[in-house]
Amino acid sequence: MGKNYKNENLQRGLDNRHIQLIALGGAIGVGLFYGSSAAIQMAGPSILFSYLIGGLVIFIIMRALGELAVDQPVSGSFSSYANRYLGTFAGYFSGWTYWFMWVVVGMAEITVVGVYVNYWFPNIPQWLTALAVLVVITMINLANVKAFGEFEFWFALIKVVAIIGMILLGLGIIFLGIGNGGQPVGLDNLWSNGGFMPNGIKGILMSLVLVTFSFGGVELVGITAGEAKNPQKSIPSAINSVVWRILIFYVGALGIMMILYPWNEVGTNGSPFVLIFEKVRIPGAAHIINFVVLTAALSAFNSGLFSSGRMLYNLSLQNNGPKYFGKLNKNGSPIRGILFTSSLLLVAVVLNYIVPEKVFMYISSVATIAVITSWTIILITQIKFRKSKTKQEIEKLAFKVPLYPVSTYIALTFLALVIVLMSFISEMRIALIVAPVWFIILYLAYNVKKKNRTESSIDMENVIIPSSD
Repeated sequence: MGKNYKNENLQRGLDNRHIQLIALGGAIGVGLFYGSSAAIQMAGPSILFSYLIGGLVIFIIMRALGELAVDQPVSGSFSSYANRYLGTFAGYFSGWTYWFMWVVVGMAEITVVGVYVNYWFPNIPQWLTALAVLVVITMINLANVKAFGEFEFWFALIKVVAIIGMILLGLGIIFLGIGNGGQPVGLDNLWSNGGFMPNGIKGILMSLVLVTFSFGGVELVGITAGEAKNPQKSIPSAINSVVWRILIFYVGALGIMMILYPWNEVGTNGSPFVLIFEKVRIPGAAHIINFVVLTAALSAFNSGLFSSGRMLYNLSLQNNGPKYFGKLNKNGSPIRGILFTSSLLLVAVVLNYIVPEKVFMYISSVATIAVITSWTIILITQIKFRKSKTKQEIEKLAFKVPLYPVSTYIALTFLALVIVLMSFISEMRIALIVAPVWFIILYLAYNVKKKNRTESSIDMENVIIPSSD
């Protein structure tokens, strides 16, 4: 293993079941429960086609990450690989951008948690809930990695059970007429309200932006590689099942929604999940779904703090971040990186105090750009990784990208298309302004760091060492 990885002292405390559920939880965000309505309004029933396209691209990206992670299982994931195969600036750029993404996502999720808690306790200020969640999740992440894995396992399991329950109930209503007087609903809603593609190709294209955002977080499984007990087995297993998760949880759940309700009515009378549970007369349906979405937000926040702490730790090992972040606590967790990220997330607590409703869409758009940047670097690094190998070494790789290099270039083209499409959505345009500013800041910071390092080396060369005579 290369020089960038030898200093890693993180504990390998994640079992295969942890890895599987972390990957599963990463693919299922809050957007599926409440954010799916906006995507459906753009594309109608053809949103199912959008998720299939997006899912195929995500599968290619994940296989590219898996090829690297199985060969070199480290916690810094693609930042470490970019540093090794694309150069120090690429490692610096990708690591800090991914960290920035999780800080932004953390701010969004901590805001959402406050909203869901207010559903039950409207008198509790949103900022107070955000602060309490920040403290609790930080404490979980400062415990050993197994504690994080257990919490994430159960958080993800709640989401999975809720979606499977919704799909099964939906199928019962559609084919058996449960909750509908024994009268099967049928499939007519998929094409009877303006057709399967009511807004044409344009609707499908525009929806790809929101579809891409909803998949943000699937790459988290690569971050876990440095702390997996058996990464050569658990990482391929988790990645290979991504495509099935997408088919079942996204296409399946959204398909059920649009069969039961006309696509142009989905989301207009509350969450479609709540409506389905109420339709079969399950008591407290709204409370059940509120609890599920609350755990989904907590899961995303928990994962974000985990990822950002590990990324800062690895950046310090690469000399792409302050050495300060290279310290582990007695539990083997990167304490300083976690606490630094938590302190920045206090900004979200302040925003929840000042403007509790206005920040979510802007934060989401910035996160979309950041995750697209990370995925692009994964693909480019994988191309460079392959070019660095001999034919014999490539044949020995345990986990390869299928149909390479065509598949990798198709995925890169898709990501470029999504960035172009963002310019046509007014709420997303702010990200196209914030992203270049962030990239310029990183470029300047890197060059200042590089200059200081060079000057320090020159100063050391000029030091006159006294003679021992």
